[in-house]
Amino acid sequence: MTTTALKAGLIGLGSMGRNHARVLAGLEGVALAGVVDPMGDKNGWAQGAPVLPTLEDLIALGIDYAVVACPTALHGEIGLRLAHAGVGALIEKPLADTAEGARRLLDAFGSRNLVAGVGHIERCNPALHSLRGRLEAGDLGEVFQVVTRRQGPFPHRIADVGVVKDLATHDIDLTAWVTGRTYTSIAAHTVSKSGRPHEDMISAVGKLSDGTMVNHLVNWLSPLKERFTSVTGERGCFIADTLTGDLTFHSNAAVTTEWEALRAFRGVSEGDMIRYAIPKREPLLVEHELFRDAVMGLPADICTLRQGLRTVEVAEGLLESAATGLAVRLDGGTTSPEVAN
Repeated sequence: MTTTALKAGLIGLGSMGRNHARVLAGLEGVALAGVVDPMGDKNGWAQGAPVLPTLEDLIALGIDYAVVACPTALHGEIGLRLAHAGVGALIEKPLADTAEGARRLLDAFGSRNLVAGVGHIERCNPALHSLRGRLEAGDLGEVFQVVTRRQGPFPHRIADVGVVKDLATHDIDLTAWVTGRTYTSIAAHTVSKSGRPHEDMISAVGKLSDGTMVNHLVNWLSPLKERFTSVTGERGCFIADTLTGDLTFHSNAAVTTEWEALRAFRGVSEGDMIRYAIPKREPLLVEHELFRDAVMGLPADICTLRQGLRTVEVAEGLLESAATGLAVRLDGGTTSPEVAN
């Protein structure tokens, strides 16, 4: 670690921004130099850092990088201003509210060789991190299907995007990341029940570049909060609960069940179930450590802007499919659901 701390800035003190401020204030090798939020800091969430009126005031402090935690619709504008000022950025997910906006950010930071990343925090969840490593090691053999469920109560803090770009982008990114594959087609249905112009619920089916089937169920209409990911393959099924950071493995059947009453519930045979003991560090802290290391020029597995753009493209494909009733090929064309999937 360098002896001189990196100077970090923060834009936004909302529900995520306040947590970014907390982590930045205690992050080794980093000093939280200042915060920008038009609402001020009446609750003391800035951790004692100066709260500045404009982004220009923050940039004038000579910050090494900034964390963008303002509403999604502002990511494009704020990100471009940072890039033009020569400041790297960790931008909260999704990268932008449109794929066009995400491309502009990719070009702006890339053309200036600035370090920039997207805050897809599920990559730092201990359950998914462990799952990815086990898939890379071939523990599951061939992967057949990835299923995610992400539901919970309506978040009143979100007003500028619907459930697809707010919540489903988590599942899109984590699916591509844990499998190391890209989406090739997607089809979806959405509903809107909260009286807002945006969708509240989505059911999606898709295909990855190796043929793996993908299913996503996402909503913010349920009183039950759930964060579920399962990966099924030739040797069994991994289940990750990212609320608790737990990862379990259900192996394929190995022992015949002779007790007939149980066979009706568990099948004619069953395999071992293992819940792994894995280190559980706070995902947001891990995310900040990785980005700090990237700014310092050290190897760090951050979510790149190009990966963030791809996630927004898939999200827009979901919305296009829901609007047209057709599956969307992610090479730019559309086809019928029967052919695409």
